[in-house]
Amino acid sequence: MGITATLSAFTAGIRLDTVPREVVHRARFLVLDLVGNIVRARHDAESTASFLAAARAMGMASGNCGVFGDAARYTPGGAAFLNGALAHSLDFDDTHAAGSLHPGAPVIPAALAAGEMVGARGADVLAGIIAGYEMTCRVALALPAAEHYDRGYHPTATCGAFGAAAAAARVFGLDADGVANALGTVLSQTAGSLQFLANGAWTKRFQVGWAAMNGLMSAALVREGFKGASEALEGKHGFLRAYAPNPIPERAVRDLGSVWELMNTAVKPYPSCRYGHAGIDAALALRAANDLAPGEITAVRLGLPRSGMMLIGAPAEKKANPKNVVDGQFSGPFVIASALATGAMGWDSYALLRDPAIQDLLPKVECVFDPEIEAEFPTNMSGKLTIQARGQTFERKVVVPKGEPSNFLTEEELRAKFAGLTDAVLGADRAAALAGAVLGIDTAPDVSVLMRLAAPLMSAKLAGE
Repeated sequence: MGITATLSAFTAGIRLDTVPREVVHRARFLVLDLVGNIVRARHDAESTASFLAAARAMGMASGNCGVFGDAARYTPGGAAFLNGALAHSLDFDDTHAAGSLHPGAPVIPAALAAGEMVGARGADVLAGIIAGYEMTCRVALALPAAEHYDRGYHPTATCGAFGAAAAAARVFGLDADGVANALGTVLSQTAGSLQFLANGAWTKRFQVGWAAMNGLMSAALVREGFKGASEALEGKHGFLRAYAPNPIPERAVRDLGSVWELMNTAVKPYPSCRYGHAGIDAALALRAANDLAPGEITAVRLGLPRSGMMLIGAPAEKKANPKNVVDGQFSGPFVIASALATGAMGWDSYALLRDPAIQDLLPKVECVFDPEIEAEFPTNMSGKLTIQARGQTFERKVVVPKGEPSNFLTEEELRAKFAGLTDAVLGADRAAALAGAVLGIDTAPDVSVLMRLAAPLMSAKLAGE
């Protein structure tokens, strides 16, 4: 079989009782992590009001599907779009290093919306999510992602559209031919540009939500008898050949069913571009171990891989002067300065963009290409931080940042992150109930029951209302 056919058969055949238990266990954690992001972004992200107003204007706020942290009900497409866009709005969602993308944001919302459409069991929704992760990450690996990036594409949106289509198709119970048709249909809607980096645009969030909706729509079309293009991935005008100069199609199916790319997915402890996380880990450790005060620091150097330099290191003048949240999320100098000045890098750190201590540190932080760190990539998104202070040099290399698969967060840490994002919105009791339901998603007789816990008990002062 060809690449598309092989992945389609794999997707259609996924059952939780044949998937390794550790994969099922990790998948539940990844859903919990994403849901927490959505709840907080529904109320805090500056782009949320526009998303909600546009969804209402487009007639999307008149259905039976849920958006986490929202008391309203939406159409399936509206719910997939909003949950997907909100999931990516804080830049706190999961990451796959080798694929240079965030697989959960397009995949999980599409699977949940499909599940609410048909009253699916939680086990089928979780199976769809696992299928979507494998599709998204494996397509990215086959490009490969670095060359896709060089052309200006945003793989979370482009590759994520295929994952969203696979997830929804599996929830709908489509057979292998049906999944292939869904992939051939979403091929026409794979889009996502890195141009948001030029001015801190909100398009990065939008295009991920749109990918979730496009994947759902493609699977829904096929469910109604629609015919999609064949060989969507490897064909002459398929995704891999059209979107990258030197694709490796066979990489998409290598070790399929024995190596699970979902298990190679990391969870973020900090709400910023993943390339800066090793540096943040190092900054926090050096600050604590040496009792460094920001006023003592004279120079800081953050060593990055080439891909990391492109996203958080260059151009140096822009990265040293972030004007808004998106700028801050993609500024190596800002995240390091925040960690060194305050001992933290959390969502509330973006309120400190103009903080004097951080402003004083920003011009002292230099991002540089480091061949030693490049050698670790893409296996690890490493970083090396060197600090000059008190006439001394303090240095720390972090090969595996916190949250990576081999340094994964514990359930306690994941629940703490979830509570930190959701308690203020839902209240501690309802947030805890939602967390419990998400972690038990595979036992739910109907995923709609879980989604009913997504809404706050009171909807006063909600963003965009």
